[in-house]
This record gives sequence, C-alpha cells and structure tokens, in this order.
Amino acid sequence: MKPTAGTRLFIFALVAAALLISGMQSALADLKDIQAKGELRHIGIRYANFVTGAGDGFDVELTQGFANHIGVKYKLVYSDFYNVIRDLLGKDVVRQGNDVSLSGNFPVTGDMIATGFTVLPWREKVLLYSTPTFPSQVLLVARAESPVRPIKGSDNLPQDIIETKQLIGDKSLLVMERTCLDPGNYGLKGTSINLHAYTRSTNINEMVPALLAGEAEFTLLDVPDAVLDLQKWAGRIKVIGPISEEQILAAAFPKTSPELRDAFDAYLVKVRSDGTYDRLAQKYYPGIENWFPTFFQKYKATSK
Repeated sequence: MKPTAGTRLFIFALVAAALLISGMQSALADLKDIQAKGELRHIGIRYANFVTGAGDGFDVELTQGFANHIGVKYKLVYSDFYNVIRDLLGKDVVRQGNDVSLSGNFPVTGDMIATGFTVLPWREKVLLYSTPTFPSQVLLVARAESPVRPIKGSDNLPQDIIETKQLIGDKSLLVMERTCLDPGNYGLKGTSINLHAYTRSTNINEMVPALLAGEAEFTLLDVPDAVLDLQKWAGRIKVIGPISEEQILAAAFPKTSPELRDAFDAYLVKVRSDGTYDRLAQKYYPGIENWFPTFFQKYKATSK
C-alpha cells in the first residue's frame, strides 16, 4: 500500500528533525567526542595563504598537524566569511551595535575555524579563541599612481592611524562588511568617507583587482594579504598607512569545546618549540617577522 501524502509529510518531518538534531549535537563535540569519532573537521576560507584552496596553506598545515597530534583524521571544509560562524555553531550571528545574538538552526559542518581569523570583540562573545596563531593589522591601500602619499609613520601608532584616516577624506573606499575589513570595526562608518561595499563575492583576494579596476580610490587590506599582494601586484599598489592597531589571529571553537581549544593551545606550544611554526610562517609569508618583530619574539620566547 502506498503511503498517503500525510504519511510522507510526517516521515519527511521526522527525517528533517533527526538531521537537525544531529547537526546541533555536532556543535557540542569536544575533544573526547572528536577522538571517539576519529575525525577533525577544519573549517577554512580561501584567503591569503592561510587556506589556499589547493589543499594547503599555513592554517591547513597547522591544523593537519593538530589532527595528527590528537590522533584523528583531518578533513578540510570550505566556507566563507559570511557563513563561517554559522557553519561552526549551527546558528547565525546577529549584530546590533555592540550586542550579539544567535538565531536559527543550520547544519554544523566543522569543529574549529582556522583561516587567518581575526580576534574581534563581537566574535569573542560567541566563540572560544585559541592563543594567537598569527599577527595582523589593517592597512589603507591605494593604486600606485594615486596622488595621496603614504604617511611618514612614527612611534605613535594611534596618531599614525588618525593621520591615515584623515587622508581618506570624502574619497571612495572599497570595503567588505562582516569580515576583518568591515569599516564598522575601525570607526569608518558615519563619516564623510564614501564607502563602497564589495558584494560580488566574499573573497578578500578580489579587493586589489577591484581597486586596480577603478572601483574605488582606496581599499583596506590586512598585513598577511598585503605581504602577498605587494609581491603579486608589484609597482601597481602602495600602502598609505595603518587603519587599525596591531591585531591577532587565532583558531576559533564553540564555547562548548573548551578541552579541544586547550589541546590546540598545548599543540601550539609544541610546534613553536620544535621549529614547525617558524617553518610554516616563512613558507607562506616570507619576511613576515619584519612586520611584527615583537609578536614573533614574544611567542618564540614563551615557547621555550
């Protein structure tokens, strides 16, 4: 006897509910659960050599080593900056000013985020961060032929940031919201600046090509991306000055996974001590220690 339409609908609802519960339970996976399952799912975004999209990258190799360290298989799951927290928590992040809330129910696709992920106050409200994995800073970048000259720079970073922002004036600035290049993170909204939100994709790697195509007079880049783009687009772009204080990047975990985060922190101490970390940093970001000597000296010293 064929099932009735009502019976089929009921069965479908049961299956959907089971899948939803399964996805929500995945968000609760801590270290022992992942070891029992035998697989660590790494959520990554194709971005600035942290995750190249070719199966390697700084954070890919770092997390592969972590999976081996805790005795499980490794799996890379791709995401983007708009959905990465949803993919980890199974919830959408809703920001209203300084308030952050979670809403909805979505499939959980990974156990941790490692992708050049900036530590931001609003993100800390919903995520557990590891100790720092990499340094960063947001810069103002222009085409090489721009009449705006780079600031001279000084030992007073807050004053350098003010001077850089003043150079933007009412000119156009290409930004990408809900990422580390969101103008709201740096006091650039509600000013005379002509903000152009890049919306064709969530790929930060497209910002410089859009700048070179004349879509705006300036754009924002963080240092890891700028290190690569200054080589790739040599002679075509220039750094005007800093937009932010120095920032830190870190791996992120659900707040229900403290043991997994702690295991990752212990792993970071190990790879900093045995030289693995320095090797990866130089492989994917040659010369990065010259941008952030204090960071690399601090974490090399504390790893002994």
